[in-house]
Order: sequence, then structure tokens, then C-alpha cells
Amino acid sequence: MIASSASVPDDLLKALAVRQWRDYQHGSPGQSLADPLLALTLHESYQLQMEIARLRCAAGDMVAGYKVGCIGPAIEEQFGMSGPIHARLFRSELRSSGDRLRHSAYANLAIEGEMALRFGSDGGIAAAFPVIELHHFVFRGQRKTLVELVANNGINAGAVLPQNDAMMPLARWTNAERLSVAINGAVVDAGALWAMRGGPVEALDWLKHDLARFGVALTPGDLILAGTPLGLYPVRPGDHVVVSVDDQPYVNCHIV
Repeated sequence: MIASSASVPDDLLKALAVRQWRDYQHGSPGQSLADPLLALTLHESYQLQMEIARLRCAAGDMVAGYKVGCIGPAIEEQFGMSGPIHARLFRSELRSSGDRLRHSAYANLAIEGEMALRFGSDGGIAAAFPVIELHHFVFRGQRKTLVELVANNGINAGAVLPQNDAMMPLARWTNAERLSVAINGAVVDAGALWAMRGGPVEALDWLKHDLARFGVALTPGDLILAGTPLGLYPVRPGDHVVVSVDDQPYVNCHIV
């Protein structure tokens, strides 16, 4: 356990990262965060997230991009807290549309329909497209907090990406009105494409600024999940998830 303090020493933060990474590998993410004596600041939780990412990459994985999270009204109501926060996406957890996902490989698998961006070599948005974000929907503390959310990498478990022909210039989505999620043919949620009032540009600018606080910069090709105004939905074996824009399906997955 790490006792409550104004600042967690680096060696203890690194030890916590090792425990977190080990728990994640064993399919029980965030176990250490249940410790009632653990007291991290939000800044320290980001440092922990970065250290865990370092361990994951040392083990052979790769950061594929970032998510902007906890900003839409549905998520804020569901979690009882408000971001935004950022978290990391890993290459090993990216899936393709139509993939079959083993429910047992996740901790309480839940999904969101969301718009994503591809960061361009000019520092702007090279493409935009719908995705299915995957989550290990677990919180270990007595109440949900941004500190735990950040320390547990935004509870992200990857994303399902559409085919390349759906990855279109941002202008292609200018007149699009409705992002929707259907499970087993029934629409469970629908709303605007973008969670932030300023749309994808505001999401990208916020992420750039927030990463810079930790000396991190986006690189061309990075995947960015721009946040969603829709809710988070647990899924079960047998479920078929489809995310559409204006009733046009773009990405789907099967839970087995």
C-alpha cells in the first residue's frame, strides 16, 4: 500500500506501475487502485499512466495514439464526473470491422460509438471516421474518480476500426448529423458526432496542449478518439454491435 501523502515518491510510483501492468496482463486491471490508502493527485495518475505505457512498450507493444474521454453529457452523467482526460491507445488492442471479440478476454467489456481522427503530417486532421471504442468497465475505488480513470488508462481496452474507405477527409463529415449505436439490430443510443462544442478541432487542440504538459507530442499517423456524446454500454457474448452515421453502417463487431 502507498500511504496518503502530498507527493508519491518516484520509486513507489514505479512499483505501482509494475503491479498495475501485471494485473492488466492477468485480466484484472486496476486492482491496486482499490487500496483505500492510495492517494494520487491527478498529475501523478498521468505519470503512472505514462510509466505503465513504458512497461507495455518495453514488453513489445506500441502506443498507436490517444483518446480524449469523459466529456460527453451521457458519460458525465453515467460516471458522475467531468473531464476531459486523455489516455493511450495500444497497437495490440486495435481490431478491424467485422472482428469477433472474445468476451472473456476483457474485464466487463463495454462499448462506445465514437468518431476518431488520424493525425496528419501537417499537424492537422488527415482523416475522420467512426469507431467502436472498447472498455474494461471496472472501477475499484469506493467511488468513481478522475484519478482512478486516468491511472487505469481511461479504462480503454482498444478500438474497432472501419475499413479504409470509411477513413475520409474531415470535410466529408461536415453535414453528417447522427452518430448511432445498435446492438443486435436495436438502436441503443444516438446523437451528434462530436462531444466538444468546437468539434474535432477543439478535441485535437485540447489533446495537443494536455500532452505537452508531460513533454509528449503527437506524431503523424496517430489515432485519436475524439470523445463521444453517447453513453457506455456493457455487452455480452452473442451481441452484434454496429456504429452508423446517418443510418449508414460503418463499423461492427461480434462478441463471442
